Amino acid sequence: MRQTTRWILCVALCFWLFSCYQHSNPIFQQETSISTQIDTLKKVTLASTNSDSLLHVWQQMAMKPSVLKDTLLHVEVKYQLARLYGMQRKDSARILIGQALELIEPTNGNLKMKALIYNGLGNVCSMESRQKEAGYYYNKAAAIVLSDSTIDLSFQAKSAMLLSAAQSNLKTFQYDLAEKMNRAALPLCDSLPEGDIHKQRVLVQLIQTLKMRDKPAASFLPYLRRLEDLHNQHPDKYPISYLYDSKIQYFSTIGQKDSLLHYQLLKMQSDEQRYETEKSIVVINNLFIAYCNVATFHLEHNRQTLAAGYIQQATDLEETHPDVIFASNEIIYQEALAALYQLQGKKDQAIAAWKHVSMIQKEVYEMENTQVAAEMNSLYQLQAKDRSIRTLNENIKINQLQLQQNRLWLAVLVLGIILLGMMMLFLYYSFRQRRFRAEKEKVLLQQKLLRTQMEPHFIFNTLAALQSFVRLDKKEAAIKYLNRFSRLLRSSLEMSREDWVPLNEEIEALENYISLQQMRCEEAFSYTIVQSEIQDTDGVLLPPMLIQPYVENAILHGLDLESGEGDIHIRFQLEDDLLTVTIEDSGKIEKVIVDPAHRSLSGIISRERMQLLGKRASIQVTKSSGASGTIITMKIPVVFG
Repeated sequence: MRQTTRWILCVALCFWLFSCYQHSNPIFQQETSISTQIDTLKKVTLASTNSDSLLHVWQQMAMKPSVLKDTLLHVEVKYQLARLYGMQRKDSARILIGQALELIEPTNGNLKMKALIYNGLGNVCSMESRQKEAGYYYNKAAAIVLSDSTIDLSFQAKSAMLLSAAQSNLKTFQYDLAEKMNRAALPLCDSLPEGDIHKQRVLVQLIQTLKMRDKPAASFLPYLRRLEDLHNQHPDKYPISYLYDSKIQYFSTIGQKDSLLHYQLLKMQSDEQRYETEKSIVVINNLFIAYCNVATFHLEHNRQTLAAGYIQQATDLEETHPDVIFASNEIIYQEALAALYQLQGKKDQAIAAWKHVSMIQKEVYEMENTQVAAEMNSLYQLQAKDRSIRTLNENIKINQLQLQQNRLWLAVLVLGIILLGMMMLFLYYSFRQRRFRAEKEKVLLQQKLLRTQMEPHFIFNTLAALQSFVRLDKKEAAIKYLNRFSRLLRSSLEMSREDWVPLNEEIEALENYISLQQMRCEEAFSYTIVQSEIQDTDGVLLPPMLIQPYVENAILHGLDLESGEGDIHIRFQLEDDLLTVTIEDSGKIEKVIVDPAHRSLSGIISRERMQLLGKRASIQVTKSSGASGTIITMKIPVVFG
């Protein structure tokens, strides 16, 4: 135990010296200031009014020498710049985030930053329609989230990474991996605040994934119900079209055609309402495919007139917005058009539509093959780069080990000198500690001996009072008095053996003592003991019989016992590990002349015991607000058992 204490002191000294160095080193202070500035900038939300100024501030930050010298700060700034450029749909986003990746990947650890950069690269590749590369980076970010639950990322960031990876895997037909990512994101999304879009997204993606895996409808019905509850509770916070789309998938699986048509029409109406306020490519394609789906449903049930009306709406929308319809949606439209021509008996037009479908499919197939080949080549280069980085890291580790071996003897020499100095300090410290412990044990033994002795005149007065009760034939009072006196003697003897006693035992002994004094003085005074918000008095430990001498002094010298109106108020209040005891008496009407040469032995012992408790222990005597009362305030350090 002593050796451990010494080591702790030495380590604390080293940390203190390092702290002094940090505060005196201007370079360290500059780096701390830059980190604070970056943290402040990260909290600024991008808006149309501040986009240019915010971008300019980040660009200035990227050129600071202290940022360029620190890899993590450099990476952080590049990542934030890439985010801003990405929000503005600028090509610089890919360049900057690629540079950030090159800086961070060779480093050990830094998983949070790596996950953010992988996810950012996935977003950039997704915007550029490079789904294979996007999935590669999304999955790397998700792998970090799944492998380390303690990573310092918010629930929203973790869920976004997992859901992006799941969506990418769904597009590339990796259904098992997509389901795994979605299920991992589900408990994270449950912890997000109401209104967060990811609470809806995870349920929609799970339903889509289970549908694509040809799972029975019962497997995704619970998620559909949760999605419906989410929209019922917060109808204004989530787009309703996603709920309609999920219901369409459910009813198409179980074959309820009426319900399927009902929700197809509701989704179409929702897409029309959104189209009135927003003419983006995604909104246009959603409305276009909604018209085609409703038309296809009517064609399957031989309703030519209704189908023709919706196909015409799709045609009008495509003519209004040429060159924005996705090829996959165009195929569905042409197939519906060919089926309508076939039902109308227009064979030549139907054949022309089918040929158009075949041509589009061929173009899509060739384009996808070309893109897949290019992406596979990029992925191969990325994987080769990863292997190269791993090899480089291994070589760095080998070089570091060799460098450590070269420095070993120097470290041993320096350590020997330090140990020699520490041993000298320990010897000096041990000598002082032994001398202090010897003095402390001497005082403690003396006090323990004095603590076992009760005040002689108090015992004499107690026995005299008991004799008076017997002589006056007050049997009940005598028995009660004797019972309290015996309990006080027993608790005094038991407590005198201990260095620390529970607060409740100290209070109980104090009450027995005051009750004896109250009976002896024929109820000439009253008292109150208040424990302010102390719940567990059994677990609060303090030195025994430390308060009683001051209470005794208040009774004997601070009360007017002849008037019968004396009062003592004792209050216990605990703040952390410091017990405050306040003893207030009502005072005497007449001023009592005290011999200045008189010194109470119990008071001297109590002061010495308080001094041994350390600098935090104190006793303060003040006048009360009354005419002649006195307040004694004791600050006693306690321990918890």
